[in-house]
Parts: sequence; C-alpha cells; structure tokens
Amino acid sequence: GAAGAAATVLCPGGATSGSGTATVSSCGTSSSSIAEKHRFRKMGTLLPSPVKLFSKRRCYLCLKIAILVVVFGLYFMLLLRESMSALTGSSSSSSGSSSPFASMASFAALTSRGAKKAGGAGSSGKLDAWQDKRHHHGGGRAKQQGGSGLKGPPPGGGSKQRHQFPPLQQHSPAADGNGGAGSNHSTLNPVYEYSDEMNAAAETDFNERRMVLWNVCAEHRIVGKYPPNAWEFFISPGHGIAWCNIFKAASSTWMYYFNILGGYSVQYLQRTKASPIDLARKRFPRPTANELNDYISNTISFLIVREPFERLLSAYRNKLEGCRNKYYKLLGEQIVKKFRKAHPPKGVKPPHGPTFREFLEFLVSHYRSGGRFDEHWSPVYSFCTPCSINFTLIAKMETFQRDSEYIIRQAGLETLLLNKMPRYKARWITNRSTSDTRNLIPRYFAQIDEKLLTDVLEIYQLDFELFGYNSTKYYGYVQSPDYG
Repeated sequence: GAAGAAATVLCPGGATSGSGTATVSSCGTSSSSIAEKHRFRKMGTLLPSPVKLFSKRRCYLCLKIAILVVVFGLYFMLLLRESMSALTGSSSSSSGSSSPFASMASFAALTSRGAKKAGGAGSSGKLDAWQDKRHHHGGGRAKQQGGSGLKGPPPGGGSKQRHQFPPLQQHSPAADGNGGAGSNHSTLNPVYEYSDEMNAAAETDFNERRMVLWNVCAEHRIVGKYPPNAWEFFISPGHGIAWCNIFKAASSTWMYYFNILGGYSVQYLQRTKASPIDLARKRFPRPTANELNDYISNTISFLIVREPFERLLSAYRNKLEGCRNKYYKLLGEQIVKKFRKAHPPKGVKPPHGPTFREFLEFLVSHYRSGGRFDEHWSPVYSFCTPCSINFTLIAKMETFQRDSEYIIRQAGLETLLLNKMPRYKARWITNRSTSDTRNLIPRYFAQIDEKLLTDVLEIYQLDFELFGYNSTKYYGYVQSPDYG
C-alpha cells in the first residue's frame, strides 16, 4: 500500500499516473510542451506577423507612388503654364487672331502702302512674293523670285501686285478680361504703350523713310555705287532677320538681342565679361558678299540710324575725349600731335586728349586723303550702303522703342526678345543717352567755325539727306570763320 501510494504522483493540471517512471516521463513531457508554447507565444508578441509586415510595406509603397504622382503632376502643370504663356505671347501681336501669319498683317499693310506711294511697284512687289510664299509654305523662308534684295528698287509705275494682303487686325477691347487695358503694353519698357495706333504710325514712318532714302539715292545717282559691306551684317536665317550694325546707334541693345537669338541665356549675358560683339560673332559669323546676297532677300532686313552729328559727338566723347579709352589712346595722341597748333597760356593745363575741334580737323584731313574711317564715325551711306541694299525697314534712334518693338513683332520674335532686357540696361531703351548727347551739341559745336563745319558736312551731308535730318541748324551753333 505504501509503495502504491508513493507511486501515485499528481501531475500539473490534476493528471495522475500509476507508475513513477512513467509519471516523471509523462509529467516531464507535458511540462516541456507547455514551456515551448509559452516561449513561442512570447516570441510571437515580439516578431511581426507576415500579414502585418506585408501591410506596412504596401503602405510605404503607396506613399512613394503618391509622392511621385504629386511631383510629376506639379512639373506637368508648370510645363503647361509655360506653354500657355508662350502661346499667349506669340499670339499677342495678332490681337487674338488664330492665324500664325496674322502677325505679318501689319508688315503686309506697310508693303502695300509703300506700293501705292511708289506708283504700284517698287520693292514692295518683291515683298509681296515673299509674303505670298510664307502663306503657302507654312511660313518658310523661301527665296523670292525676281531678284536679290541687294539691288535697288525696281522702276515703278504700272506693275500689278500679285498678292492682296489682308487688312490690319483691329483689337477689340472686349476681348480682354479688363476691357482692353494692358493688352498692348510694351514689354520693352513698362512705361511705354504699344498700341494699334503706334503700329500704324510706325508703318507710315517706315514707308516715308524708304521713299525719302530712294529718292535721295536716285537724285545723287548713287544707287549701287558703293558695294555692300557684308562684313558688318548680323544675319539669322532661322529667325528671318538681318541687321547692319551701325556703331553708336543702338548697337549695344541689338547686339544683346542677337546674343539671345544665338542661344545665350539672360543670366549668362549679365554675368559674363566677354565682349558682346565677340559672343555674337561666335553664333553669327560675318557673311560673305554671296551669302549676304542670298539671305537678304529672304529676311526682314533693317538698320537703325541716328542724327549724324549726334552720333559723331557720341563717338568722340566715348572713344577720344580725355583719352579715357585705352584702345583709342594712341589715336588721340596722334591727333593732338598733328592738329594742336597753339599751346595754352602759361599756368593753364592743356586738355588731355584731342579737343572736339581737333577731332573734326582730323576727320576732314583723313577723308581728303582717302583714308578709311573707323566704324564708330564712318558715314552710313558707305558703311551699310543703303543705296545698294534694299532694306525692309529703317529704324531711328528718335523712335527707338516703337521701331524696335515693331521689328520684333514683324519677325515673330516676341517670346524670345520682348521683356528680356535687364533693368540696368534701361537707359539704352529710354534713349536717355541720346537726349544727353543732343543737349551737349551747342556747347561742342561752339568750338568750331563755319568753315570747318562746311568741311565736315562734306563728309556727312549725304547721311543727313538720306535719313531726313536737318543740317542747317548747326550754322547757328558755330563761331565766325576767324574763331580760334
């Protein structure tokens, strides 16, 4: 009985076993399985289940996809906004017209008007052919049939226009969200307003300038006398414009524009120390005479002129006065050495560099000896040869803002050039430098006498006549012939 009682052992959980050995084995097995269960249960609480792990990964993946969608959505919206702005800018010149050639309407009106004034033919017939090809070939720069733009205007009278241009598109104030206010703001200068009236006035002026120029060319019998100076042209066939660069006549501004057309960014042009003309020539090499002959008939060709003596005075002050310009210092010293006749009184310091009078005496002597002029004071009639090249447009410094915007709009370059001029260059746009020079004219010409003025006019009188400027007023500024 005692052995049997000793053999009976209570197992955990109230189970009994009749054999001691069996009891140990049975209880041991039961206890270890329970411990394993507890251990696995504890590890289960520490390690995430496969379902939970899969859910977290899916959440991270969804979050990444959402972020990518938002980023690409914003990028697409920005691209769409830029595209819409570009389309809006390019269509502004046509005042809401959907035709890609609407921007050429005013240019067409200019040509047709010129044909009426010239008797129905003239150079406008050539422009008619060019415009007609643009309409039929999607705006391509096809060559004109009927001669090169280098030739003078064909004899007028009686020839029929081959193409009737559409009337100038009139802008409706109702088309603007604000009743038309601000729709024609010039982007060259925020103060300057470019409107249909300005556009019409520009067309009238461009027409009259062409007529005056060719009448003077014919009167002096110099049509084709001077060979075209291809060296000074900037031609961009891809943009359809050709410009003869007249120094001291808004050359800095249009050099800047051509550098933009050449692909330089505004930021780069603001920070670079490189010469603007060197940058431009890398993208627009100097054309040969044959290349100029080919390109000029397929482009809008233009030059910008300035009152001849204002340009001359500006060149003197910038290059020679005081010998401040190191590149012209040697020339200034040579002028002083050759043309300074009288020495100043004792105690009076002689002027450093040539005086304006000495500079003009140098010009007269150089001209009579047959020497070639520096580009900054070379007469325009021999420099850009407007009597040998049939320029489409002749712009003037006096109406520089309006004329420049007209040229830009006729070439369809609004989105590339308008509103691209940095603020620090605003003085070139507002003509402040031009007005400053104009105010100094009486003071500088008071240094010379009537005879010297007459000699200088022998060089520049043709420029005065070609571009409609008055030279007689200068006789009121000069001293008597025995002055000095």
